[in-house]
Amino acid sequence: MSGNSFGQLFRVTTFGESHGEALGVIIDGMPAGLTVNLDDLKKELLRRAPGQHAVHTSRKEDDVPEILSGVFEGKTLGTPITVIVRNTNQRSADYEPLKDSYRPGHADKTTMMKYGYRDHRGGGRASGRETLARVIGGYFAGLILPKASFYAYIEQVGQFKLNARPADHSVSRGEINVPEKKMSDEVVAFLSECKTKGESAGGIVALSILGSPTGLGEPVFDKLKADFAKAMLSLPACIGMSVGDGFEVALKPGSEISKDSKNFAGMEGGISNGEEIVLKLAFKAPSTIGDKARAGRHDPCILPRVVPVVEAMAKIVMADHYLRQAAYSSFLP
Repeated sequence: MSGNSFGQLFRVTTFGESHGEALGVIIDGMPAGLTVNLDDLKKELLRRAPGQHAVHTSRKEDDVPEILSGVFEGKTLGTPITVIVRNTNQRSADYEPLKDSYRPGHADKTTMMKYGYRDHRGGGRASGRETLARVIGGYFAGLILPKASFYAYIEQVGQFKLNARPADHSVSRGEINVPEKKMSDEVVAFLSECKTKGESAGGIVALSILGSPTGLGEPVFDKLKADFAKAMLSLPACIGMSVGDGFEVALKPGSEISKDSKNFAGMEGGISNGEEIVLKLAFKAPSTIGDKARAGRHDPCILPRVVPVVEAMAKIVMADHYLRQAAYSSFLP
């Protein structure tokens, strides 16, 4: 099974299954001498962890990271970093009825089509739990870009939509990553009702990146926006990405687009220009509904928990391109 690695100079490889002993990540290409704060890493994992809110799945995992290699006395060694998180709250017996049946919209059927064998307990490698490894990778990637700020938030869930963009990255995202109290309360009530009914919902996550270095991205296949797209579309349930206002900008005349550089969302020709980078991501409603959803081991909406994962993938992309650009820069006069 290939396709478990992402990045070139900064490279993450994730491993493990949702009902196995543990999940983890190997990070290669990390510079030496950077300070690692285990408490900060734990905080990032806690943002994604299940069971933190009534609208989350009832599966409760502490998600405690264990650093096995690549860090010594609180500093990166420059060697591969391996971090694992042990699974502690699996209820694999709940999935026995799925051993010979497939959930619509999940990878159950297609995994069998591809490999002829699968781990039916919770989705295996295709489980959303795999994303904790990406959050770990994102934490380390962020150490390479200390001046950049990554701020993702929920822009829309179902019919509920933000009235305006947050003024800056200091705006509180509240209890479920909605930076507007009225909408947050409405979404909590809506998702609580979904959970009771066995229904689910999707929506839009927006990402703002400030302090991006210039020159990140390559002019052809490895455009920064292209790598963002691959990173984000690799997330479970992500079905679309736009650069800035994407599809709305596509309908504007060139004369209007050229008047304001914000229409380029921080990238021109696929290369960062130092301005704010803005991405918008569409996530579909979870496919698990009805009695299975009412059992309480599934999220009625993944958006509240996917926000830190979106930030992590953006950090991984930019750290990789930053190291690539640094290699070029060493040859510049």
